[in-house]
Amino acid sequence: MDSAPLALSFSLFNEIAKIDQLSRAAMNAKLPDGLLTSHFGVLNHLMNVHDGRTPLELARAFQVPKTTMTHTLSGLIKHSLVGFSSHPKDGRSKCVWITDAGRGFIGQAVFNVGPEVTKTLSHLSADHVSALVNDLAHIRKLLDADRG
Repeated sequence: MDSAPLALSFSLFNEIAKIDQLSRAAMNAKLPDGLLTSHFGVLNHLMNVHDGRTPLELARAFQVPKTTMTHTLSGLIKHSLVGFSSHPKDGRSKCVWITDAGRGFIGQAVFNVGPEVTKTLSHLSADHVSALVNDLAHIRKLLDADRG
C-alpha cells in the first residue's frame, strides 16, 4: 500500500490542528477575563447558524458532552451574553438566545483580533485566501456528512 496519500492527509490535518491551536491562543489573549474561544464559538454559532437552539442541540453541533455545553453556557449566562427561554413547542426544555450584549461581544472580539489576523493573512493574496476558504469549507462539509 502506498503510504504517500496517508502521510499527506495526516500532514494536512496536522497543519489545521496547529493553526487551530495558534488561533485559539491568539483569540483567548484578546478576550475579556473569564471568556474563552469556546464561549466565542457558541455565540458565533448562535449568530450565524441559528439562534434559539437547545443546549442538547448545541452540544451535538459542537460534538461535546451536554455537561460541557452546560458549563460553557453557564459562563455565557454569567456574563449576560445569552439567555434562556422556554422551548416554544416543548415547555420542558429551554432554548438559548444570544443577547444584545452577546452580539456586541462578538463584534468587539472580531475587532480586537482583526489586526492580528489581517497581518498574518497579508502575506497571501486575496485569491489564495479565497481558494483556501473554499477548499477548507469543502473538507468540513465532507467531514460533517461522515459524522452520522
